[in-house]
Amino acid sequence: MRSVKDVVVVHVGRIARFDEVRGYGFITPDEGGPDVFVHVNDLNDDKSLITTGTSVEYELIDGERGLKAFDVSVIGDRLVSGGGGGRVSSADDEALCDVLTATELRIELTELILDTVPDLTGAHLVKLRESLLSFARKHGWSED
Repeated sequence: MRSVKDVVVVHVGRIARFDEVRGYGFITPDEGGPDVFVHVNDLNDDKSLITTGTSVEYELIDGERGLKAFDVSVIGDRLVSGGGGGRVSSADDEALCDVLTATELRIELTELILDTVPDLTGAHLVKLRESLLSFARKHGWSED
């Protein structure tokens, strides 16, 4: 039980990867630093909501093998980058989007393509991914 003197620090990050079968994964903190371990038992939401890129809030404890997230909740509204720390409602989401670096987008696209069409050949994967990256750059969805 927490006393009045305890300060709770809530961190924000994105799910880097999560294995539903094994029941664990990792969160990449928005403030930087190493990825943080997360176990299915520490999720406040249904594990089906936890996918790569999902924004989450969490607290940290120092576990046996390093930092571990607990009290993990999916963030329903996106945080505003920069000033104020306010939230943007879903209605405002159309005006805002995450702009990924080319490397981040390449990783996200590879995972998406392999999850969707796992029997795609390597050559087809590379060609499709590069075409999608070019398209994203053209529309300003990716930073170089």
